Amino acid sequence: MKNLYLVRHAKSSWKLAALDDFERPLNKRGRKNAPFMGNVLKKLKVAPDIVISSPANRAATTARIIAAAINFPLENIRYNETVYKFSENALIPVVQQIDDAVKKAMIVGHNPAINGLANYIGDQPIGNIPTCGAYCVRLDITSWIEISERCGKLEFFEFPKKHAS
Repeated sequence: MKNLYLVRHAKSSWKLAALDDFERPLNKRGRKNAPFMGNVLKKLKVAPDIVISSPANRAATTARIIAAAINFPLENIRYNETVYKFSENALIPVVQQIDDAVKKAMIVGHNPAINGLANYIGDQPIGNIPTCGAYCVRLDITSWIEISERCGKLEFFEFPKKHAS
C-alpha cells in the first residue's frame, strides 16, 4: 500500500512580464495560501517519506512552505527538472522511480501535469486541481513501478477555496 500526494504550486505572480516562467515567484495570494494549505495537510496528518518538487521558483517555494508546516526537513526535498514538464506522461516515470521503501510520496508541480496524473491514477475524475490544491490517492500497490490507470482510491482533495467562508 502506497500513498501519493499531488500538490499544485500556489498562485504565482505575473507582475514582471520579462521574468522567465521558471523564475516566477508566488504572488500575495500564493504566499497566503501555501502556509494555510500546509496547516490543512498537517491537520490531516500528512507525513510523506519523500517530497519531490519542480525546481521552478513557484513550485519550490510552495514545497518548502508546505514541508515546513508538516515538519518535513527542507534539506530532504528533492528537486527534479522533469516535474517542471507539463504532462502527466512526464510525471509517471518520476513516480515509478521512487524507491519502494517509500510508502508515502509527495510531488509538488504544475498543471496540467498534476491534474492529468490525478485523473490517470485516481478512481474519481476531477475537473481541476486549483493552485495550492492537494490531492491524495491511496494506491493498492507494493512497488511504485506498478502505478497504472485507475489504480488509486481518492483519500482527500483539498484546496484553499474549499475552506473559504
